[in-house]
Amino acid sequence: MNDPQVSISLPDGSLKRLASGATAADLAAAIGPGLARAAVAARIDGELSDLSAPLPDGAEVAIITRDDGDPDALYVLRHSAAHALATAVRELHPGAGIGFGPPIEEGFYYDFDVPAPFTPEDLERIERAMAEVAAADDAFERREVEHREALDLFADDPLKLERLAEIPEGEPISVYRNGPFLDLCRGPHAPRTGEIRHFKLLSGAGAYWRGDERRQMLQRIYGTAFYSGGALQAFLTRREEARKRDHRKLGRELDLFSIQDDIGPGLVCWHPRGARVQQELRRWMEDLQQSRGYEVVYTPHLSSEALFRRSGHLPNYAENMYPRMEGEEGETFRVKPMNCPGHITIYAARPRSYRDLPVRLSEVANVYRYERSGTLHGLLRVRMLTMDDGHVFCMPDQIEDEIFLCLELVDTVMTTLGLDYRFDLATRPGGEKRIGGDDVWDVAETALTDALERAGLDYAVDEGGGAFYGPKIDIKYQDAIGREWQGATIQLDFNLPERFELEYMGPDNRPHRPVMIHRAIFGTLERFTGVLIEHFAGAFPPWLAPVQVRVLPITDAHAAAAEGIRQRLLAERLRVELDDRSDTLGYRIRDGELQKVPYLLVVGEREIEAGTVAVRARGAERKQEVVPLDDFIARIRARVEDRSLET
Repeated sequence: MNDPQVSISLPDGSLKRLASGATAADLAAAIGPGLARAAVAARIDGELSDLSAPLPDGAEVAIITRDDGDPDALYVLRHSAAHALATAVRELHPGAGIGFGPPIEEGFYYDFDVPAPFTPEDLERIERAMAEVAAADDAFERREVEHREALDLFADDPLKLERLAEIPEGEPISVYRNGPFLDLCRGPHAPRTGEIRHFKLLSGAGAYWRGDERRQMLQRIYGTAFYSGGALQAFLTRREEARKRDHRKLGRELDLFSIQDDIGPGLVCWHPRGARVQQELRRWMEDLQQSRGYEVVYTPHLSSEALFRRSGHLPNYAENMYPRMEGEEGETFRVKPMNCPGHITIYAARPRSYRDLPVRLSEVANVYRYERSGTLHGLLRVRMLTMDDGHVFCMPDQIEDEIFLCLELVDTVMTTLGLDYRFDLATRPGGEKRIGGDDVWDVAETALTDALERAGLDYAVDEGGGAFYGPKIDIKYQDAIGREWQGATIQLDFNLPERFELEYMGPDNRPHRPVMIHRAIFGTLERFTGVLIEHFAGAFPPWLAPVQVRVLPITDAHAAAAEGIRQRLLAERLRVELDDRSDTLGYRIRDGELQKVPYLLVVGEREIEAGTVAVRARGAERKQEVVPLDDFIARIRARVEDRSLET
């Protein structure tokens, strides 16, 4: 009698037959010894799994190998590195409580319940202990346990007991052991700790248990890991460059903004120089929108709570909204988390004909969202956000043209700023966090898919990433050091027009329901400005620079002439400063360079007599060019009007 076998489908479409009970590691070995040596995990019927996982008959299986360019391979390695970190911490701090330790986009972290924060010296000791864990080359062993056994295994760790209390009786519980360390974990992991060869602990930070500021503060350690030393070194070099470009650091040095305890976390104060950058971006966006048929509107920062109940924000977005406020006669109000309900009321304020459509409304406005304190991060995550919001109300047969117009606007902004970008199609979220039936979502998702494909654009699908009221196109862009950021969003919405019973009178003299498009090109001005600060390393192009020109008289005798030049430049609507301090000229030049001013104009006796200026352009090092003042004005005006990236 033949032994039972299983049939396995490989990525190239071929089939492999193995003995029943064979694992993914057995499959790799059957394909070839090279693959077996390189394998770290497997994807079985779409699910990332350990190599030790048994293969069901008919499964589709792909073997995951060591590859720093493969997110699945890095996920497994970094998950295992997190466990190696916890192993090391437990060895050095036997009483440490063990929180969560997931892999994240650029590495991993683990939360620990310990009496005091980890110091840099602690991290060095832990990193050495991790190296010993890796050198031990212990196997990661998975097994499933009953609920009662799990409670016994983690009886000395309240954090794990709390997590176990949330798992229903009868649901499978898996644990992983490597050497002396045992953890409650779904997996998957690399086969052995010896896989963790190239890693680095990056920092420590406080983190509330489960992200709840009402719970105890844990100590989080961040780290990263790669399969090759070269990839690790490249990451650390890029990270150091990112540290130099950190918008919080540059924001202080360039006096752009502050976030002050007296006002509150996540609430940005724009200083005059930062406000000039904001003003320039706002004006630019308003001009772009008005040239494309958008009309500017303004809506209140505060609205009736009933408006947000009708829009669906209260049942679906309440955790991100600020608490209600009560008026004298029992009215209840909320500060707005989004602008769309207000724009809907403007559309609905008068009858609309098909001849009026599309109606394009725009507003650069503040909205307010309660972000957890642990998630706040400079300008990138704030509680008062400035949105360059636009909402289009159109007929179904106008959807594609309006999506094209939005995509063209995105391209104009990204190209002007020198940003490479790509598209994600974010589809319906799962569970109860959405409004509208599947038939409506089908139509909306198909419309966005058709628009992207007819525009000839490549895109990735973000399953479940849509807003609660509709699918969306997300624009992701890269900065100067290769980091990817969330940018513009274009959302298609059939649900809110239905909830608000919006109508237009069609050519058949019957009422019809419009379709709504939500779009924000910058996203939020705070986040976008933070990214631009880091992208340009604070050296904004001349059109966007808070100070475009600084005039430097060589001595006090030249100050009056320098002031005359300043007035001439101000008349040309340029942003200019006079630096007539008593410090040496060399000191003032150095200060202008540190402040990243695009143009420094040195004015002395010869320049005054000849009607010229000595121009020191940013990035030209010590090179100085003497040109007539009129020529310099023409040059900088051309740079500003063209929104050139060149100095």
